[in-house]
Amino acid sequence: MILFLTSHMGGNRFPPEDPVPKPVLQENGFTENLKKYWPNNAKVLLIASDPCEHTILSSIADDFSKTLPMAGLEVEFVLPLDDRNEEAANDLSQYDVIIHAGGHVPTQNAFFHKIHLKEKYRGYQGIVIGISAGTMNCASTVYAHPELDGEAVDPDYRRFIPGLGLCEHQILPHFQYIRTLTLDGMKAIDEIAASDSRGRCFLCLNDGSYALQKDGKTTVYGEAYTLKDGVLTHICSDNESIAL
Repeated sequence: MILFLTSHMGGNRFPPEDPVPKPVLQENGFTENLKKYWPNNAKVLLIASDPCEHTILSSIADDFSKTLPMAGLEVEFVLPLDDRNEEAANDLSQYDVIIHAGGHVPTQNAFFHKIHLKEKYRGYQGIVIGISAGTMNCASTVYAHPELDGEAVDPDYRRFIPGLGLCEHQILPHFQYIRTLTLDGMKAIDEIAASDSRGRCFLCLNDGSYALQKDGKTTVYGEAYTLKDGVLTHICSDNESIAL
């Protein structure tokens, strides 16, 4: 399996009301690295973050079917997977590329468990691309950083949940944005994530940065940090890479 762990990869409308989709990410060699493994006329499965948001997922799939070829990544189809067609995940070997959409981490995590995605990934040899929440849910143990009002102060909110086990990295995407946020009266990074990092290490990726895992080895491309035991450390800059 070739695993791309992104904060975002472009290629779709964001926000959804944008008139045209954005191009596929070019920063930090993302498209060029993806091309090294991308097969001809790839069969692509796009898995929802919220399985009930049919219109949004279908729109993203339609965008990708146009923007991926524009980036030199030819596709035969991009199939959206949500609660309308859960059986599409029964045999993942029929897809060359699987993309996990971004969204609310616990919502997507629950859907992944419902369709038994972890078990179905066993033996998969293609490309997997995580986007934001879809990246976070790749971990063995997912750090579901609070993001909605009330989650940071809810004693029943689970910040650490079982994931797909495709990697061991607990990732915080959109880091340049999240570090400016306040949630439930607390700074999202300095007070919430820093406290949660005690005894753990989070990999923090700016938009435009990503991690590539192949043959058990992980390389980070672009601006990135670690947050470990409450200490934030800069580990990589744009247009650079570092092996973890």
